Amino acid sequence: MEKKPIKRDKNIQPLSRDHHHTLFLCWKIRKGFSKGVAPNRMKTYSDWFFESHVLPHFKIEEKYLFPVLGEDHDMIKRALAEHRRLERLFRDEKDFVRSLNLIEEELELHVRYEERELFNEIQKQASPEQLEVILEVHKDERFQENTSDEFWK
Repeated sequence: MEKKPIKRDKNIQPLSRDHHHTLFLCWKIRKGFSKGVAPNRMKTYSDWFFESHVLPHFKIEEKYLFPVLGEDHDMIKRALAEHRRLERLFRDEKDFVRSLNLIEEELELHVRYEERELFNEIQKQASPEQLEVILEVHKDERFQENTSDEFWK
């Protein structure tokens, strides 16, 4: 059975583009491990990515997107639990090699869940006004890469 591309509402498209860059982070971590890159180099990059991109993205989702369905909705409970788990993994300083491996796996699964399931449900339930607010608070800004150590190349 052929999968149809997901038609993302224009007001949520910037958040979906964030997800694209986040999936690329997962690829970079995998690439780093496969090339034998020192884990501290990957940790430095992932810390930058977390602070610059993941945390702001989580905050927008939690403040403006998730309330469309409400905090008691099972899909929102799952997304919030995954946000908390991912934040703990990114902040792990003790066993960060293990955490990097888990980030690479769990972050990709989280993004795919939001893109394939959660965002679709939010699009169905959101009013045009709610969708417009989401776009207002998250303009589609050009991704600024950190090129200080491109360990994945």
